Amino acid sequence: MAGNSNLNDSARNKQDEFYTQLSLIESELKYYKGHFKGKVVLCNCDDPFESNYFKYFAMNFNSLGLKKLIATCYATSPIIYTQLDIFDTETVAGKESSKRKPYKIEITEVTDENQDGRVDLSDVEYLLRNHKNVLTLLESDGDFRSPECVELLKQSDIIVTNPPFSLFRDYIAQLMEHGKEFLIIGNLNAVKYKEILPLFMTDKIWLGNNSGHYWFRVPDTYEEKATDFKIDETGQKWRRMGNICWFTNLDMEKRHEDMTLFRTYSPDIYPKYDNYDAIEVSRTADIPCDYHGVIGVPITFMTRHNPAQFSIVGVLNSGSGNEYDYAKAILNGKQLYARILIRRKQGEI
Repeated sequence: MAGNSNLNDSARNKQDEFYTQLSLIESELKYYKGHFKGKVVLCNCDDPFESNYFKYFAMNFNSLGLKKLIATCYATSPIIYTQLDIFDTETVAGKESSKRKPYKIEITEVTDENQDGRVDLSDVEYLLRNHKNVLTLLESDGDFRSPECVELLKQSDIIVTNPPFSLFRDYIAQLMEHGKEFLIIGNLNAVKYKEILPLFMTDKIWLGNNSGHYWFRVPDTYEEKATDFKIDETGQKWRRMGNICWFTNLDMEKRHEDMTLFRTYSPDIYPKYDNYDAIEVSRTADIPCDYHGVIGVPITFMTRHNPAQFSIVGVLNSGSGNEYDYAKAILNGKQLYARILIRRKQGEI
């Protein structure tokens, strides 16, 4: 699939700077507004001068009822405060600053300081200049794994960001270690990772509401590509990423909705794999309503998974021998793409 080539490049070349559009953030966050009241939100992979996550939470600080917003960034970010230079960093930070120096912003209040009838980033800037909110230089490089950033993680309730694709396993592991609530963007294929699939199986993580192919702003240093690439009228480069979805442990209505199943089982229609005792269902919509054995379904099933309706048994991927990767998905001598193995819950009709 064309959109996935950019993900492959990201993993191979460690090109991890993909900036999420505000519209994509807004379309997902609207489902979780009740979770944020009185909470400390951390965006720990986000240049505060560039991040639309920071923009979203700063502009909605009061409507969400946040207690505090914290945002940090990497020193090595090639886009660091190159587009949205909303602050005079030397004045605000109180010391001489150098380009590409990582910052931390902590916001505890946002009020309409310029009396224009709305709260926006200009009000955030004013409050920073008057020391009611805090912008400081980080001592470390801003890596989310640094002791300094881990301390900020410990102080936070909910983590919302777009973590580096190449470090997705490490990022999830850190969230689990510290027992944090989160809503982060990633690639659907991460579901089958040996470190992550067990989290889905034990209902410690699930997918959010939206998924698909989306455009992300990238640094000017990224090479042009023949597909899934564009340069807009301002000269800004964009790449389209495939199979993008949200990973979360924040509850929402969608994960409790049963799929309506109308197909009936027939061994002629639903053959078993050559090497594993499960039936192949090539489309989620075709899951039979009357079969209670193990079923192999595409990974896209996870975007509709209701844990009360189906349990996750494992995966047919490489058959690498890890605990839940039982075999390759082989049907009539042909290897298929990875399949999630599921089973109907007892009592389901």
